[in-house]
Amino acid sequence: MTDQSFRFPRFFVTAPSPCPYLPDRTERKVFTELRGSEASQLSEALSRIGFRRSQNVVYRPSCDSCRRCVSVRVLAQDFEPSASQRRILRRHDDLDIASCTAKTTSEQFALLRRYLDTRHPDGGMASMDAYDYADMVEQTPVDTAVLEYREPPEDDRRLGRLVGVCLTDRQSDGLSMVYSFYEPAGGGRDGLGNFIILDHIMRAKAAGLPYVYLGYWIDGCDRMSYKSRFRPLEALEGGGWIRRD
Repeated sequence: MTDQSFRFPRFFVTAPSPCPYLPDRTERKVFTELRGSEASQLSEALSRIGFRRSQNVVYRPSCDSCRRCVSVRVLAQDFEPSASQRRILRRHDDLDIASCTAKTTSEQFALLRRYLDTRHPDGGMASMDAYDYADMVEQTPVDTAVLEYREPPEDDRRLGRLVGVCLTDRQSDGLSMVYSFYEPAGGGRDGLGNFIILDHIMRAKAAGLPYVYLGYWIDGCDRMSYKSRFRPLEALEGGGWIRRD
């Protein structure tokens, strides 16, 4: 009997809950599980119609009265950094960047806690502990890497200070940035979040990959406004991807 799990995945819808991005609104998500030998193909196929991955699940908003969450991806081959983005690239060009296997470390988790406590103390991930973080990173059925961004070491015997991390899925059509976090305490490292996105765009461009998936841009949500700075973008609207220069 032929396995139909990839061709006909089973989808589920969550119960309504408070929207984490827009006040006085509720959200619902439609989701399905990634499993088996075709998990990567399913994840990629669904990413092209606006789904995002979290552990072994892919989801997208399915809200009854709101369509403000719009999937966006950068056209890597057409991207040229602006003057301010070139300054960010120069500011952080001393960082050592390593693509690591999807395994967690205590150093990563300590950085995540500093980031959440400073930037998102009331966010949905504010209570995340080390076990939750391990689940987020290590429970992946697809091709996933952890990119570590480190300052130059003070001596040859040690690694430099970890200042940024990004959990990234590698797809046949590009890179999907699942979640990134970074050192929140300045110290000459302003713009680290933007630098991590720029680094992914440059990596995709060098590899000949067309896209960097940034997740959702949300009209009216200041926290998501930064995504519009990376142009040209494509936005998934009206059933297709539309270029936004």
